[in-house]
Amino acid sequence: MTIQITKPEVEAVINQRLRSGGFKDAEDVVWQALQSSPPEATAKSSKSAEPAKDIVELFAPLRGLNIVFEADRSKDTGRDIDL
Repeated sequence: MTIQITKPEVEAVINQRLRSGGFKDAEDVVWQALQSSPPEATAKSSKSAEPAKDIVELFAPLRGLNIVFEADRSKDTGRDIDL
């Protein structure tokens, strides 16, 4: 099997890992990456995925999307309830 890397940033990460000395070759970098991610991480169904362990992991897929969470919302004063 031949795999072609077309994104320069992917090639840069592979080269960085190779320079770190922890890998034999590019194939070893890919192998270690595949071994470190559980099969559920690549599954299309969210039912088989494990729940996030913390808030950082929960929002990790949103990195780089430039989402603004400080939206203007009307002040909710709540409602009265009888106890």
